[in-house]
Amino acid sequence: MALFGKPKYTILRVKKKEMPEGLWTKCEECSATLYNKTIEENLKVCPKCGYHFSLGAYERINMLLDQDSFSEFDKDMLSADPLNFKGPKTYKDKLAGDQLVTGLKDAVISGEGLLDNKKIIAAVTDSRFIMGSMGSVVGEKITRAIENATKNKLPLIIISGSGGGARMYEGMLSLMQMSKTCAALSYHHKAKLPFISVLTNPTMGGVMASFAGVGDIILAEPRALIGFAGPRVIEQTIRQKLPVGFQRSEFLLEHGLIDMIVQRKNLKSTLSQLLDYLLQ
Repeated sequence: MALFGKPKYTILRVKKKEMPEGLWTKCEECSATLYNKTIEENLKVCPKCGYHFSLGAYERINMLLDQDSFSEFDKDMLSADPLNFKGPKTYKDKLAGDQLVTGLKDAVISGEGLLDNKKIIAAVTDSRFIMGSMGSVVGEKITRAIENATKNKLPLIIISGSGGGARMYEGMLSLMQMSKTCAALSYHHKAKLPFISVLTNPTMGGVMASFAGVGDIILAEPRALIGFAGPRVIEQTIRQKLPVGFQRSEFLLEHGLIDMIVQRKNLKSTLSQLLDYLLQ
């Protein structure tokens, strides 16, 4: 009888639905799991802790410049391999691999555009391409952008995201880009034209020791790592524990190396206001 008997159940085995890949990202700062669309709508800033994710060079340009106003310079300039560098990967293989992944020819894009209807020259380095390091192409493109700004009496904005510093795959040819870019900036300064340097996470090595560090006004995104050698290298060298937050934007603002820390959502309006002031 059903009253005393054991009821019969039908057991259904439901296959677990797999989560599609590429929909979620884990915040590197607070470890929150974030929906990618939410991050993109928030300019790739974590809505929970304010961590600023890296942006590609074209994403930066699209975020800052007026729509369809950007005209790129020297788009097809390519690096050579002067040392015929060989290692776990050859330099040519490294270049080809990063070109495929990023869609860039090298670690910087430069050009002319409008920022709130103000004509500017802009350059942006991209940390996805060999850590945004400065080889001959990066140095040459930035130098040409500076010279173009000087010749046409335009303000210059360079946004740096270069964790690799000088690109030692090219030896001395990469190091000489430091002095070359700074020499061009010297002429730009003598012409009484403004140069605003924007530092993002990370801006290190020869890039920070050259053009990125000599802006008339230096801005930085929150919590960006900024310096020459990294904190781990410094600690191992001096055998001392570094202060909390050493080489982060907030520490450097407190010690006078940078002028302002600007949230990404406010960067365009801040640059526009600064240009209004500097171009009076």
